[in-house]
Amino acid sequence: MSVAKRLASQTAVYGVSSIVGRVLTYLLVPVYTKAFAAAEYGVVTGLYAYVAFLNVVFTYGMETTFFRFANRPGTDRRELYDRVLSLLLVSTVVLTAGLMLLADPLLALLEIPPGHEEYAVWVALILGLDALTAIPFARLRLENKARKFAGIKLVGIVANVALNLFFIKLCPAVAGGKWLPALQPLVARVYDPTLGVGYVFLSNLFASGLTLLLLGRELLDFRFRLSLPFLKPLLQYAYPLMLMGLAGMVNETLDRILLPKWLPANFYPGQSSLTAVGIYGACYKLSIFMSLVIQAFRYAAEPFFFAQGTDKNSPATFAMILKWFTLCCAVIFVGISLNVEDFGQLFLKRPEYLQGLVVVPILLLANLFLGVYYNLSVWFKLTDKTYYGTYIGAGGAVLTIVLNFLLIPVLGYLGSAIATLACYFMMAMLCWRLGERYFPVPYPAGRLGLWLLGASALVALGWWVQVEGWWARHAWHAGLTALFLLVLYAVERPRRAVAPAG
Repeated sequence: MSVAKRLASQTAVYGVSSIVGRVLTYLLVPVYTKAFAAAEYGVVTGLYAYVAFLNVVFTYGMETTFFRFANRPGTDRRELYDRVLSLLLVSTVVLTAGLMLLADPLLALLEIPPGHEEYAVWVALILGLDALTAIPFARLRLENKARKFAGIKLVGIVANVALNLFFIKLCPAVAGGKWLPALQPLVARVYDPTLGVGYVFLSNLFASGLTLLLLGRELLDFRFRLSLPFLKPLLQYAYPLMLMGLAGMVNETLDRILLPKWLPANFYPGQSSLTAVGIYGACYKLSIFMSLVIQAFRYAAEPFFFAQGTDKNSPATFAMILKWFTLCCAVIFVGISLNVEDFGQLFLKRPEYLQGLVVVPILLLANLFLGVYYNLSVWFKLTDKTYYGTYIGAGGAVLTIVLNFLLIPVLGYLGSAIATLACYFMMAMLCWRLGERYFPVPYPAGRLGLWLLGASALVALGWWVQVEGWWARHAWHAGLTALFLLVLYAVERPRRAVAPAG
């Protein structure tokens, strides 16, 4: 249990930057949905879908590879750090320059009207800056410097949020004479109202640059040493992870790219395809609470799993971790799904966004299974069979594309949400079955399956049984949530061993 407590402690520290930072970022959703129409927000959603996909290309699995090789006996971690960061530096310069040259075709893919090529240029620079921070951040995690990691992440996020508020909220109010008219001359110098959603990308770019500066000690503490013979085994380990990551991004973000392509004209009366993307993207944000837990867990768990891989008790430890991770996520799934209307009215400031709330419980459950998959995937990383991750991810990608193709014309963005759930469920089940063969772990699969079925049944009951009246509806949903918590506590609470008599 002490090992699990240590992991929980690390997760909590990483969670400070992840949860607090994401909450701060999430507070921008009402700002965006109030300032921009759904079609404008669709531009942000679409471009950031490409950012998530291209992030994998820019880092190509080297973070996990760095952890794996750094934990091998006899490894010179300083040399490993120098050579991996040198490789990333070269590849980042090449990829960033290439992406900047492809600004026009990228915007055309999103059906964004010409005249805003700078958006794609800023996105390319964001990707490049973030890629250069990947290995320094990985080094902090490897050295258990969770507080420094969390602090730098949090400063970058706060800077991003502050700049967004300055350009999107404060500057228009000052320029229009609503607030602080004395600042109008200053605002006129730095603010261009025609840039619109471009300030979302520009703020991110400045924050990424600040994050790079805050990692100056880690970046300066390295010597450029590029050696392909040294890097060859690392690349052999990494490329399946990159393919797996690309497949994962297909599963996670491709729906927002395919939706405007495959949505029939006038499927949502009076709304364009970019409007539908904006609504879906805004409602997707409501599944952030599940993503927060998963991201914080991943930051702590990846180096932890590699460090514990050779311990004889590691299978039992991994099983216990999956159990409590899944149960915690099930509570989040029930609590948010049953109160999603309140979250929607709080964060989505235009009525047009609220029509997409039906996708939120589906996406929460999908992200839960994604978290389960991350837990289960430890077996192919510890056994150096990362190509299995590629196969599983590729299978998920194929399923994602096929189901989006079949469901978007019939169900719109609801079809995209269902495709995401089906994909992550399939990946988790396939990873579990293969893991039983190559790295057996006594996961309580049947027990956890029953808990998830029960949670899903309560959520479905809460949605199908409509209760009139604000107080009565909230009491009904709170009662269902409390019922799940009470049953969970009664069944799973730790029990003290009874000492034998005499």
